[in-house]
Amino acid sequence: MSKEVITKRLSTTDAKGARVFVYAARAKGYFNSLKNKIHFFLILLFLALPWIKIGGEQSLLLDIPNRRFNFFGLILWAHDAPLFFFVLAIVVFALALATTLWGRVWCGWACPQTVFIDGIFRRIDELIEGSYLKRIKSDRGPWDAQRVIKKLIKFTLYFLVTLIVTHSFLAYFVGTDNLMDMILSSPTNNWFSFSFIVLTTSALMFNFLWFREQFCIIMCPYGRFQSILMDEHSLAPFYDEKRGEPRKGLNKDKKDHADCVNCYKCVTVCPTGIDIRNGLQMECVACTACMDACDSIMSKLNKPKGLIRYNSEAGLENRKWYRPRVIVYGVSLLIALLSLTFFLQDRNPYSLSVLRQKGAPFKELKNETLNYTNFFKLYIKNQSKKTVTVHISLDQKYTTQNIQLITPLNPVVITAEDLFRAPIFIKFSKDYKFINNPQLALKFKIKSNNQYHIETVRFSLLSPIN
Repeated sequence: MSKEVITKRLSTTDAKGARVFVYAARAKGYFNSLKNKIHFFLILLFLALPWIKIGGEQSLLLDIPNRRFNFFGLILWAHDAPLFFFVLAIVVFALALATTLWGRVWCGWACPQTVFIDGIFRRIDELIEGSYLKRIKSDRGPWDAQRVIKKLIKFTLYFLVTLIVTHSFLAYFVGTDNLMDMILSSPTNNWFSFSFIVLTTSALMFNFLWFREQFCIIMCPYGRFQSILMDEHSLAPFYDEKRGEPRKGLNKDKKDHADCVNCYKCVTVCPTGIDIRNGLQMECVACTACMDACDSIMSKLNKPKGLIRYNSEAGLENRKWYRPRVIVYGVSLLIALLSLTFFLQDRNPYSLSVLRQKGAPFKELKNETLNYTNFFKLYIKNQSKKTVTVHISLDQKYTTQNIQLITPLNPVVITAEDLFRAPIFIKFSKDYKFINNPQLALKFKIKSNNQYHIETVRFSLLSPIN
């Protein structure tokens, strides 16, 4: 691989702009060992999380059709949508803060693209087709029986793993109980979910088999944002030019060179095919493979490790932790966390509303003491996990006036997470003081586990005299 190819165009394209497939060798070392453990944990967490129950509920469930969302024991509904803004803000500011401090640590250590490709699919490549040199030789050779068999086995394993991934992902939206029923039933009974699995599996197969690093380079927006989020104090894999230059083979006297022996080991292990010695590049995902590869060569040459290491443009000794953008992102993250905590604590487990029914705004009652009636629809949503008893009454200050509440059921027993709907009538006489009491207050006394909670809903009455 020549230096001209690396510096003047993307390392994954040839002189005509065509795709050059990257065959990354596996690096061995401290960072690779640590990363393997983290990837194993993240994959296990992704697969196991839908099956973990908290309080009898799936730990993480985004039930969009029913507008019900479980977050580790906390149940949110569609009308709690403003809370999702704070969740999104927390994710954005946390990612921005992490990038400012530690560079693309998300890309190299926790991004699903990296985790699944490095943790599973590249291992399948090595298991079936061998080392990266054997894979290069096989793909450039003829389509003989051995190559066809290996490709079929690899494709089958890719397909099975991808099916597990897509079904596990679907479990986060339909629930594990429903998922098992869907798997055992005909696809015609669940066309939408079946179509989702087909499309998602096809997209992931295309990505894992062929697209791979092109997603990071071409499609991932985070790769574009990193130049805005990072500064001269952000950590990233850096090549120590003072120690490594001139490289072996780039000067007249081959014996007179610095620590870099120009072995290109750092390039062969890079999943995006770049040469880190040419400086920090957009394609770098900070996977640390080049650091482990270089350290292994330095150890063999009895030279100090760290020719390629975590560093910053300002240098570790001059690196500043507290700088304006770190403070801004940190404070913003703290505000988002505190805001979410406050609104969750202040969140009402009961949703109550009184809506006027369609039709005439009022009805006149002849030959009765109470002359008029208004017709409403009452909605009581029990968002808690306990059965409650609700007593409905007018506020005490209205009981002495010429007004009456008529409900079909009072008190009302509402089971956990159930919605109660019922019509209610308000009858009143023409002597009702509309001017002094423009609004009527309906009081709800909610009993749960011998504890009482009072809620009040205000609404207006209509008649010819107001």
